[in-house]
Amino acid sequence: MVLGFLGSWWFFLAALLAVFSDAFLPFVPSGTIVVAAVLESGEAHTPLPALVGGVALASFAADLLLLRLARGGADRARRWLARRAGTADAAASVLRALERKTGRTVIVARFVPGGRSVLDLAVGTAANPPRRFIRWSAASAVVWATYIVGMGWLNENAFNTFWLSFAVSCAATTTISALVARRVARARARTRTELAEAA
Repeated sequence: MVLGFLGSWWFFLAALLAVFSDAFLPFVPSGTIVVAAVLESGEAHTPLPALVGGVALASFAADLLLLRLARGGADRARRWLARRAGTADAAASVLRALERKTGRTVIVARFVPGGRSVLDLAVGTAANPPRRFIRWSAASAVVWATYIVGMGWLNENAFNTFWLSFAVSCAATTTISALVARRVARARARTRTELAEAA
């Protein structure tokens, strides 16, 4: 029992580190690691609110740090965005979307691979960042943490084995992220068309 509890907390700490890191390194599979932590912690009966709270806090703290770094080195952040194909365009699209629907944009960006990184950099380099961004960033961290922990918990209770639960959870979260990313890409394409027609 004790060994199981300690093992679950090692998973938990690894998940928090992954969630914090993926704001700066979007290729870090934080969702996958969180799901593994949820499945492992279930055996030690770790409270789900503790998992949700820890993941949300790690995610929000990373956003604040990246935002602060972008504000302090705006020129460098703009050059970084400009060097990557499509990233500068994505940042411009994010800023336009934030003007119309701040909350939805911030929450949706959390579910798109690399979305939170582009969002934080875009806001950090904007001349007039949305005043409500920080509050929505905190809310989106809670939404995403609840979603990813809940996904692991649902599959833990639906299947009898760790690996089957893990595989189904990862497949489900990957599919959802891909669908959200596809919808975002279509919305950006429509916006570009509208701007071109207006010009």
